Amino acid sequence: MMKKKKLGSVLENVGSAAKGLIDKTKTHAVQAMDQNNDGKFDISDVSVIAGAVGDTVKKRAAAVKEGVEDSHRRMELRSLQPIFLDTLEQTEFLLSKFIRVTERDKKYAESDVCQGSIGFLSNKGGIRVVNIFKDSLNVFGLQFYPDAECEFYYVNPTDKNTYIALDEYFSYLKTVRVNELQRVAQDLGAKHFRVIYKEERISFSETKAKAQAKAAGVGNAEGEHDLSEEKCSVNDVAAEMFMEGHAPQEPELVYLLKDDNVQNLIHLRMKGGDGFHHHKISIKLSNSSGLKESDAVKIDAFLKGMKVSGNATVVSEAKNESRRYFEYEIDF
Repeated sequence: MMKKKKLGSVLENVGSAAKGLIDKTKTHAVQAMDQNNDGKFDISDVSVIAGAVGDTVKKRAAAVKEGVEDSHRRMELRSLQPIFLDTLEQTEFLLSKFIRVTERDKKYAESDVCQGSIGFLSNKGGIRVVNIFKDSLNVFGLQFYPDAECEFYYVNPTDKNTYIALDEYFSYLKTVRVNELQRVAQDLGAKHFRVIYKEERISFSETKAKAQAKAAGVGNAEGEHDLSEEKCSVNDVAAEMFMEGHAPQEPELVYLLKDDNVQNLIHLRMKGGDGFHHHKISIKLSNSSGLKESDAVKIDAFLKGMKVSGNATVVSEAKNESRRYFEYEIDF
C-alpha cells in the first residue's frame, strides 16, 4: 500500500511539473504572439502580425524590383555606352582619332540612363569611336575642318583638338604642307622655289597575247597573256615663286617637323650662308599624313558596319598616299 501511495505521489508531482511547463510555454507563446501588449493573444494580434508579414513581403518585393531595375540600367549602360560631361574629366577617357558627329536619335533621347548624355562610344570593326551629338559639340572644345556639318572626321596629326573631315583629309594635308614649304622658302631667304607634286600610279599592260579561234564565226578561243607592271608618274606643279632673297632665319615647322630631308635643308642653309645656292629634296607624304593603312583598314570595317558607301575606300586613299611625294627645289 505504501508503494502505491508513493507511486501516486510521484505521478502527481510529475503531472504538476508537466502542467507548470505547459503553462509557462503557453505564457511565453502568448507573450511572443501578443503584439499590442494587452496580455492575451486575440484577433487584433493576428492583424498586427499579418501587417508585419505584409510589410516584409512588400520590402522584399521592392528590393527585388530595385535589383531588377539596377540590373536593367547596368545592361542598358553597357549597351548604349553614353558619354556625359563628367566623363570628359576622367583621366582614363581619351578622344578617339576617328570620331563621328551625329544627331541624338530616339533611343538616346528617351532612355532614362542616357539623360544628359553628350555622345556615346561604339565599337565596330575593331575600332573604338567617340560619337558626338551635334547639340553637344561645343562642350568638347574641338575645331572641325572645313566645318562641323560632316559626319566622319580624323584627327589632325599636329593638333589633337582639330579634326578633319574624312573626305577632305588627304587633300587638306597636301595643301597645308605645300603652304609650309612656301613659308620655309621665304624664311630661308630663297630667290626661287618650286614644289612638284608626284604620284606613282600602277598600270598593267599586255606584252604577249596568243589566241586561236577554234571555229570561224565562233567566239571560243584559247589564249595566253603576260602582264607587266608599269609605274606612271603624275607631275603637277603645286607651288612656285620667285623672290628677292634675304638672310636666312630659322623656320618654324609644324607638319614637316619630323621630316629629315627638310630638317637637313634648313640646317645646311642656316650654317652654309651665302655659299649655299641650290638644293633639291624629295618628301614622302605618307611620313607625315598621320593616317596609316592599318588604321584605314579598321575605319573601312567600321563604315561597312554602318552601311556607309562611297566612291573610294579609306584604305585605297592611304595606299595612294604611300605613292605620293613632293619634289622640292629651292635656290638662294
